[in-house]
Amino acid sequence: MLFIKTNGDHLQGLSPEKQQAHVQKIGKYIGDLMEAGKLKGAQPLEMKGKTIHGKDGAFKDGPFNESKEVIVGYFHILAENLDEAIKIAKANPVFDNEEATIEIRPIKQMDGIN
Repeated sequence: MLFIKTNGDHLQGLSPEKQQAHVQKIGKYIGDLMEAGKLKGAQPLEMKGKTIHGKDGAFKDGPFNESKEVIVGYFHILAENLDEAIKIAKANPVFDNEEATIEIRPIKQMDGIN
C-alpha cells in the first residue's frame, strides 16, 4: 500500500493549466500501472476527517497531527517485493511539483481476513 503525503491539498496552489497537466500525468501513471497489472485501487482522500486516539476504551478525537503533512491519497499496488514497490512509488508524478512523501507499507496477509 502506498500512502501519499503532502503539505495539504497540493493542487490548490496550482493554476488550472498546471492542475490539468498534473491530473493527466497521474492518469498516465495509473494507466501504466493498470496495464502492467500492478494496480488494485487508487483514490485521493478528502482534506477533512478526524483522527481518534484511545487507550482503555477512552477515545479523544482531533487532528493530533504534529506536522503539516497529511495523507492525501493511496495506491493499492501489487509488487513482487519492497524494491519493486519503491520503484513504482518513485515514478509517481506527485514528486514533480511538490515536496511529497510516499509511505510504502506491505499489507500483512492473515488467514480468515479478506
